[in-house]
Amino acid sequence: MIKIAPSILTADLSRLAEEIRRVSSADWIHVDVMDGVFVPNLSFGLPVLGAARRCTEQFLDVHLMITKPERYIDAFARAGADLLCVHLEADGPDGIARALARMEACGVKKGVALRPITKAEAILPYLEQLDLVLVMTVEPGFGGQAFLEGQLETIRQVRALIDRVNPACRLEVDGGITPLTARRAVAAGADTLVAGSAVYGAADPAQAIQALRG
Repeated sequence: MIKIAPSILTADLSRLAEEIRRVSSADWIHVDVMDGVFVPNLSFGLPVLGAARRCTEQFLDVHLMITKPERYIDAFARAGADLLCVHLEADGPDGIARALARMEACGVKKGVALRPITKAEAILPYLEQLDLVLVMTVEPGFGGQAFLEGQLETIRQVRALIDRVNPACRLEVDGGITPLTARRAVAAGADTLVAGSAVYGAADPAQAIQALRG
């Protein structure tokens, strides 16, 4: 089953509760956390995640675009994350392993993310324990970017690894997702789609979500 995860990065945060209600037909809510160091942009952090948790019982999929994410796993878990996803490029292998161990201890689902520069094989040391792999189809840091066609091959490669090692793991795609690129990403092996502008920029978000489901 394809899951749709609207990103509140493109929502009107002055009306967060209402904006989350507008996408109540979605499966998950995607929360993009940026630190201005790992990516050249700042977004929001623990207070907004906590506010989102108070607004909804929907699954909160939290994408940490931050350096050395191990430091903040416990805090984001306490704030209400259901899943935490850390970038493999954000720390060394030992730091990523410790971050995943903290997620396990906190009882949240575990994910890793790949920037477009990172090969699919980078997930292999962690794949057996993961609940999700996120393939970025734009450079992380800003919403509204165009889908990078070359990442379709990375999606296919990650799907093959998941099917071989851990078939229960979900394959999420984030960046430039529209009804057209959604179909291509799903054909390549994705089963979870993050969409910001395609949902929150639509006159009818529920209809937009349905269009992404295809």
